[in-house]
Amino acid sequence: NPLPRVMRAVGESNTDFTIHIRNVQPEDTGIYYCVKFVKGDTGVDEVFRRGSGTDVTVQAKPSPLLVSGPEQRARPGQSVPFTCTTGGFFPEEIGVKWFKNTDPMVAQLPQVTKWGVKTYNMSSTVMVTLQKDDLRSQLICEVQHSTLRAPLRERYQLSRVLQVPPSVEVRTEQSPVEVNKAVTFTCLVKEFYPANVSVSWLENGVEIKVENVSRPWQLPRGLFQLRSQVEVQATEEKNGSTITCMVVHDAQAPVNYSAFLWISNPAQGGLSKGFQMDKGANLLPSFLLLCLGMLLEKVLLGVLLFLLFKQMMR
Repeated sequence: NPLPRVMRAVGESNTDFTIHIRNVQPEDTGIYYCVKFVKGDTGVDEVFRRGSGTDVTVQAKPSPLLVSGPEQRARPGQSVPFTCTTGGFFPEEIGVKWFKNTDPMVAQLPQVTKWGVKTYNMSSTVMVTLQKDDLRSQLICEVQHSTLRAPLRERYQLSRVLQVPPSVEVRTEQSPVEVNKAVTFTCLVKEFYPANVSVSWLENGVEIKVENVSRPWQLPRGLFQLRSQVEVQATEEKNGSTITCMVVHDAQAPVNYSAFLWISNPAQGGLSKGFQMDKGANLLPSFLLLCLGMLLEKVLLGVLLFLLFKQMMR
């Protein structure tokens, strides 16, 4: 059986009643009295004398700090809460400071609540507006208590909760291109975080299989970038096709960016069918002007002949 926590220091002594408390706890805090009892006339123990009492205070250090952030990632510009907690400390007075890197922050007043018999818990919350450049930043919670020789400190990396959506751009070679040539489309997925991203290519809404899948690389600021390429054969029937790069980042809604495939026909002067249609449409006004000129010429000739005939009749 385990030994009791409270034992007499000198067990057989009739004059020394010193006690020893093993593994003291905050609940052992209180006033301890040494009391002498005597048998009364009725045989019941009665208080004969008592000491003035010894006031015992048991201090307890706060537990290791825990800093928690939002459950889901947040984008730049959003304001999110971070909470620092500790517990099991005594006495009640405790101080909390927050820092972003080395800069002090303004936080709400800490909430101190009683826990158990003689200990307390503490919770402190600070609101942080996330920035795109916070990937290398950290929050620091610092706690001061009378039982500590040095403050407790706990860090939280903002990259754990930051989500930066990518910007997407599709580039291609000079358009239009010659028929039956291979055309390379490049999709630039720029400045995103975290790195988990998938890229798909579509031709008129139908997925194109891409053999070489590139991996994102990290920029000095901590953001990621990716370049994906697809090669399309420029056949005549693909003229005007829509080539789309679809990006899914961190399980968010897809982001699309499209470009068009224009094909030239060397036999028709290097113009695509679309351009040929535009050129054919421009012939109609020229034809009308030609007809109008011919009609005007005939009218002027008729007027001239009429005037000559009238002159001869005189």
